[in-house]
Amino acid sequence: MTLQEVKKIIKEQDIKSIDLKYCDLACNWYHISFPARRLDQVISDGIPFDGSSIPGMKSVESGDMVLLPDLSTTIIDPFSEFPQLRMLCSICDADTRIGVKKDPRSVAKRTQKYMESTGVADQSFWVPEFEFYLFNEAEINNGRFSSGYRFTSAENKEDLPFGYKDKDGTAVANRKGYHIDTPFDKFANVRQEMVELIERAGCPVRYHHHEVGLSSQQEIETELVDFETITDKMMYIKDIIHNVSLENGLTATFMPKPLYDEAGSGMHFHMQLRKDGKNIFFKKGNYADLSDEALWFIGGILTHGRSLTALTNPSTNSFKRLLPGFEAPVKLFFGLANRSAAIRIPKYATTPETKRFEFRTGDGTCNYYFAMSALIMAGLDGVKNKIMPTPENNFGPFDDNVFKWSEERQAQLQSIPTSLEEALQALRDDHEYLLAGDVFTEDLIDSFITEKMKEVMAVRNRPHPFEMNLYYAL
Repeated sequence: MTLQEVKKIIKEQDIKSIDLKYCDLACNWYHISFPARRLDQVISDGIPFDGSSIPGMKSVESGDMVLLPDLSTTIIDPFSEFPQLRMLCSICDADTRIGVKKDPRSVAKRTQKYMESTGVADQSFWVPEFEFYLFNEAEINNGRFSSGYRFTSAENKEDLPFGYKDKDGTAVANRKGYHIDTPFDKFANVRQEMVELIERAGCPVRYHHHEVGLSSQQEIETELVDFETITDKMMYIKDIIHNVSLENGLTATFMPKPLYDEAGSGMHFHMQLRKDGKNIFFKKGNYADLSDEALWFIGGILTHGRSLTALTNPSTNSFKRLLPGFEAPVKLFFGLANRSAAIRIPKYATTPETKRFEFRTGDGTCNYYFAMSALIMAGLDGVKNKIMPTPENNFGPFDDNVFKWSEERQAQLQSIPTSLEEALQALRDDHEYLLAGDVFTEDLIDSFITEKMKEVMAVRNRPHPFEMNLYYAL
């Protein structure tokens, strides 16, 4: 969208304000607003702000930074009470006006440039799957003398909200929620409201449905969208899901494992690379009709899979989802239509236009810009070094359920980390592939690990409610 096109919208819609959005290392969103009449000045000069107030971004003695809006991300704010536009920003140095090394959006832009410079591909296309729970109530308490939480859902007879009697009998028990139909899928209209706003924001949706979790687990999946566009759109999508939920008296969470012994929420990434408009992942006759480039790309992701989890699964809660016995993968291998694999080749994507693969490990606590950039960088490292995944290096392809293998054979497969701390250590030990093309930097990785270790320590240092069951009476 050009400046003139934005000005036309401002005039036609009587826009009063423009709201600028940006995110930190953990993908928390921040905003600052200004009167629409100041647009020309802001486009020229940016908005100065204190970068040292954003965790991990800048030190106090050199905190001055500038937000520069990206006109191409302009949308009409669907939640403001008055006419307002939204725009995403890059975080830039105050003097150079260049995106700083720690700015997530700038990392994604450097990833795109690096990919083009390798000659491997000039575009990557993605399908993210948004899985989340919709709860009627979310009560959370963490203090010195008490702690706990309570989530409720009007869909689950065993998890009803306080005061809700289920007099029409549409709450369900003793079954899975996958594709459950109305009236038992109580919030199908809420999902449809989300989808309409997502498409209005410029992101096409493939479908939406109720997921496995009976306490109102949901999924919204987009169509294939190019990398630079989808990373920005995903920020809007997550915001739309949260706000539409609240407007309907619900609360949404992307936590990978909010409920014990219930289905976890992941964020599966479908990936495809193109050069000169041609899908380079397709070659008829190879395993699953995957080209050598596709297999090398997969090999790179699997080789760096343990360090990647620090960026694709960057929460302590992530590793409560990544457990054997559920659909979440815990072993680094690939296979055709294999949902126990870290990388699944969809059996239905059979044409030169649709051939792609799905990375199944990630979840919605990730910073999309970092996680998706890191996946590209790992894959390109695989292409560069021609890392072919084979049964001999235990990367596959394996098309059977590995959890039915003998323990001895399973032990030969490389496992993903079992905790955030272990994943961060893997990132410390293996991040050279991220530094290519100056996409990520040592300083960024160090800052990311430092901020995430604060979360590790915050959880580790607090008594767990279940410890009371185990030890209180000893």
